Amino acid sequence: MFQRLYRWTLSLAESPKAVPSLAAISFAESSFFPIPPDVVLVPMSLAKPERAYYYAMVCTIASVLGGIVGYGIGYLLYETVGQWLMNLYGYMTKIDALRTFYNEWGWAFILVKGVTPIPYKLVTIVSGLLEYNFFLFVLLSTITRGARFFILAALLHRFGDQARAILDRYFADFMVLILVFIVGGFWLAAHVL
Repeated sequence: MFQRLYRWTLSLAESPKAVPSLAAISFAESSFFPIPPDVVLVPMSLAKPERAYYYAMVCTIASVLGGIVGYGIGYLLYETVGQWLMNLYGYMTKIDALRTFYNEWGWAFILVKGVTPIPYKLVTIVSGLLEYNFFLFVLLSTITRGARFFILAALLHRFGDQARAILDRYFADFMVLILVFIVGGFWLAAHVL
């Protein structure tokens, strides 16, 4: 099953739908979707290593735009969607402590969490909920998401052939690792933050 998914993702790089699909996943992951764009970015960059930086740029732009939507969910829709999400992740009881922390360390929170397995949608929604400076939020999101995707692109561009050989052999393990990161990220978000 994983091999078929891997082959499909590699073939997606040849499709006219490749870049829009990558952008859609990157956008959605920053505001509501649980699957990170790496699942598509890695195979696409391995299929076309010369386009890895372009794909990273697409991910960055789409992720920041999705982050703006996440910010809007927290800022504008707190009473409905925002509260539901905060309850889902167990943050409602921590909101006052989070607000105090964010006032002093919000910039660091955004920068660090943007490159970790903690779901970025939580950062975007919390930033809107706590009314963090919008322009600073966009700037920090651009830096952290760009760093994440461009570092990955640089590695894939540089070690693409070796990475593809490894991924050809261990794609199922890669998918399990991604799932562990997703579940671990949500667990960390609910229990550590």
